[in-house]
Amino acid sequence: MKRWVAKPSGAMSGRAVIVGAPLAAALVVGTAPVAAQGAATGPVAAAEARERPADGRLERVEVLAPRPEGNPVGSSDAASQGTIRGDRLESRPLLRPGELLEFVPGVVVTQHSGEGKANQYFLRGFNLDHGTDFATFVEGLPANMPSHGHGQGYSDLGFLIPELVERIDYRKGPYAARHGNFAAAGSAHIQYRGAFARPLAALTLGERGYQRMVAGGSTAVAPDITLLGVLEAQSNDGPWTVPENLRRLNAVLMLSGGTRAQGWRGSLMRHEARWNATDQIPQRLLEAGSFQGRPFRRFDSLDPTDGGRTERTSLAGEWHRLDSAGATRIAAHLIDYRFDLYSNFSYALERPAQGDQFAQRDARTVIGLSASHAIDHTVGGLAARSEVGLQLRQDRIRVGLFDSVARQITATTREDRVRDMLLGVYAQSVLALAPGLRAVAGLRADRAEFRVTPLGGPLNAANGGAVADHQLSPRLSLIAGPWARTELFLNAGRGFHSNDARGATASVDPRTGDPVSRVPALVAARGMELGLRTEAIRGLQSSLALWRLDVDSELIYVGDAGATEPSRASRRHGVEWSNRYLPLPWLLLDADLAWTRARFRDDDPAGAHLPNAVGKVASFAVTVRDHGPWSASVHLRYRGTAPLIEDGSVRAPPSLTTSLRLRRALGPRSELLLDVFNLFDRKVDDISYFYASRLPGEPGPVADRHFHPAQPRSFRLTLRAGF
Repeated sequence: MKRWVAKPSGAMSGRAVIVGAPLAAALVVGTAPVAAQGAATGPVAAAEARERPADGRLERVEVLAPRPEGNPVGSSDAASQGTIRGDRLESRPLLRPGELLEFVPGVVVTQHSGEGKANQYFLRGFNLDHGTDFATFVEGLPANMPSHGHGQGYSDLGFLIPELVERIDYRKGPYAARHGNFAAAGSAHIQYRGAFARPLAALTLGERGYQRMVAGGSTAVAPDITLLGVLEAQSNDGPWTVPENLRRLNAVLMLSGGTRAQGWRGSLMRHEARWNATDQIPQRLLEAGSFQGRPFRRFDSLDPTDGGRTERTSLAGEWHRLDSAGATRIAAHLIDYRFDLYSNFSYALERPAQGDQFAQRDARTVIGLSASHAIDHTVGGLAARSEVGLQLRQDRIRVGLFDSVARQITATTREDRVRDMLLGVYAQSVLALAPGLRAVAGLRADRAEFRVTPLGGPLNAANGGAVADHQLSPRLSLIAGPWARTELFLNAGRGFHSNDARGATASVDPRTGDPVSRVPALVAARGMELGLRTEAIRGLQSSLALWRLDVDSELIYVGDAGATEPSRASRRHGVEWSNRYLPLPWLLLDADLAWTRARFRDDDPAGAHLPNAVGKVASFAVTVRDHGPWSASVHLRYRGTAPLIEDGSVRAPPSLTTSLRLRRALGPRSELLLDVFNLFDRKVDDISYFYASRLPGEPGPVADRHFHPAQPRSFRLTLRAGF
């Protein structure tokens, strides 16, 4: 990896001091907009350099050094910030692509429907649903979809190809000025590699119809220009009585040129998926053991026609330059997206004769642009690095909610044309206050503009209109150290997530015609964090974070109902402890633990608990690396219990699952992998809800726990070869 170091004029210094700033480091390694983990070391190094003889001057010198493993001291601005490298991502098996995010300490990824649909995400006491409050980017492209047909911030990572991932840069909390919408709880930037050392092909076969093929490679098409291509195809039926019939296809073409100091990169991506849904089932039916005279089991379905399809095509480009004048980056993207989903969660509650299946549709074009520039300078004689940036996104959407029977539309609840625009500008400075003490101060300004034009629905005509909102978000971090290979962090900031445009312009409930209150376009969140990171024990990297996050309102637009679900202001606080220990060169131990308390802040008699706010999360992994021709990893994931209603009287059960990966090298360029999921075949749930439903034949609605079962023990065998 290239580093920027300082040396006295005319002679090589006795020790190298890193002076590269976050954006500079990011551009050197060709990252996405998020900073590389060289955080704010530039001013610190410059402060140290000022203590040298007056005749010394700083020069930029390029050296080669190995990338550090894990998240070493001096690599970030917060204890909850870090990077996961591609080699570590290879150590564990993935049941689904989105589980790559489980490498982020404290994140849990599950599913409550078919595997072609976006996952359920949990972090810091949030049931993030399909992505709200956690911003995710892949190769600079946003995954989150505002004003989506199914849920606000819908983040489908089905287009992600794990073999392409070079690293994941993550951070939690609203502390960095460059992070805007959906990043109140955290964010992750997934960066693809620009080239392969050699062409790659892999074939995976598994139980219950699982098949996956991936092939890719790269080649130099001109001096300093590389073309990369990857194709992935997957099919799966799963353990379900109604076969899931998942069919997924991904393709990536990437062209990159120039150098790491000055270059460009462009990508064309295509994603298609279709599937039969495996929605949650009621607890009472499983306990009864039969339905309409037939046995009913965990993997049965109440509506075999549920399912969906989605398509996503994207074109993106990025250009960067790093020189003595500063660091500049410009990026743009264009996304064409299609989504159709058929679901039935309440069975026969609203339409006993036909059933309650409903359809959600979303067709949109996303246009995005970002630009940033960073320079080195001084403030009152103190070394500093400042960055300014602009981010613009506009979604042009046609979105609808319909009644359906066996995937045939029977009525329109509401259909709208939506313009969802968000403009953000920010400035951030890193300042060396003293040797061993630096500050990162930032200010972000965001403006949202929504326009909703009703197209259909008997009660929807009054729900159109335009609305605008804005927010200023100050951010501040103080970093002290390192001393004795330990550093301390204090972080604070204001963040936000946008609400669905339809909730911000609504006047009536589109199903009942009852008047409703409009929700704010932007919802503020305020966070604080006290952290520590240490390497005082040889071979151990340990991070501890105590944090709090206040959200002004938990209001969300529910795509299943076509209206806003009322909620209240909330407070979450907790402790996270992450550890990475390398006692031997071939043995790696990971242990991540998180505890959260999440409560509403008012005294509503309904109760103070936030539904589906998981209180405890733990992850443990033991990895044996390159021990002869063998490698192995065992991973345990624990998700604690969570309240399902506000008074806490009904709770989701905890879950503990174990996965195993065995790897056997067959030669210098080929290997065989055996993955085992749910190793001990535990009957646990991916997610639970508590609401009223009605089965055919029942006299009325029944409030019950509804759950989606986790998959049973499954085996997959992969042959991977390089050429």
